[in-house]
Amino acid sequence: MLTMTSPAASPVTVDEQAGLDPEVCWQAVQRRDASFDGRFWYSVRTTGVYCKPSCGARTPLRKNVGLHASRDAAEAAGFRPCQRCKPDQPPLQERQAQAIAQASRLIEQADEPPDTATLAQAVGLSRHHFHRLFKQHAGITPKAYADAHRAARLRAQLGSAASVTDTLYEVGFHSSGGFYAQSKAQLGMQPSTYRRGGQGEQIRFAVAQCWLGALLVAATGQGICAVTLGSEPEALVQQLQDRFPQADLAPGDASFEHTLAQVLAALDDPRQGAALPLDVRGTAFQQRVWQALRAVPPGVTLTYAELAARIGQPQAVRAVANACARNEIAVLIPCHRIVRVDGSPSGYRWGIARKTALLAREGACPQETDA
Repeated sequence: MLTMTSPAASPVTVDEQAGLDPEVCWQAVQRRDASFDGRFWYSVRTTGVYCKPSCGARTPLRKNVGLHASRDAAEAAGFRPCQRCKPDQPPLQERQAQAIAQASRLIEQADEPPDTATLAQAVGLSRHHFHRLFKQHAGITPKAYADAHRAARLRAQLGSAASVTDTLYEVGFHSSGGFYAQSKAQLGMQPSTYRRGGQGEQIRFAVAQCWLGALLVAATGQGICAVTLGSEPEALVQQLQDRFPQADLAPGDASFEHTLAQVLAALDDPRQGAALPLDVRGTAFQQRVWQALRAVPPGVTLTYAELAARIGQPQAVRAVANACARNEIAVLIPCHRIVRVDGSPSGYRWGIARKTALLAREGACPQETDA
């Protein structure tokens, strides 16, 4: 193992049994090589601190450096943790994920959505840095996450509340004006309409034949709410009726044909995409997953674990898989780009054969990024 130093001692050597030598360690410090983090720690006797090899601080003089086999050994020798690289704490990426998870819990537990500055202060980050990290880990901004969570609460409460007014205060609104200004965007319809199971809400739809079989596209006034695939057009229409039993389903007019054509074009050439508004209805977590899916480009595949890591919740693999299974908008929210660890297609609500065909058309290959 590595031999130890004290703050006043000369530079140390490395025991041969450690598999490292002083020169290798010193080169790692000079390169700030993160691959050596956790294999050894170095101390600087002139400052009295110890660091990880990847520390971004100014490189010390070699004569002042000591090497340690563990954090405990460095601290036992009288050194304190560096405040820059924080060698006594988990890796930076893990700390960032924990901070975003903590902020997400604060949003979910708050009576009303906290502002970005408050959240940033609570997790010990600057407002700008926190906003950037939250979007990087969650796929959406803190405000969008808060809005999605409140939308989920709206949907849950409206079904059982004594009145819409009760729900208004229950989910954190302090005035009816603010509530009604946001509720339609969050629900896809007026609160009273949603509470009646969509009664009176008009949903336009159209059915066409494509190279995968029958295709149904449906939309509310907010955007596309369903893209489904099947063998029989009649079955797809029945599924839409079952999903929105109280809504007024109507065939799309001439303008809706353009929307249908855009979806068909995206299906024919996935790389051209389709910038269409979506009316996605799900929990805050599901919307985070669906947003992350929309960021996966054609020709790239991910596993459920990689997708979970992208939203900053690497342990939520099953929840991510469930969110993918609940996706009602085929192709535009490309859950078909999720595969098994070995690269083979996993389950797909519209059939493994269609998933395989979609991936083949995109020329999909295993994910090679650091997702």
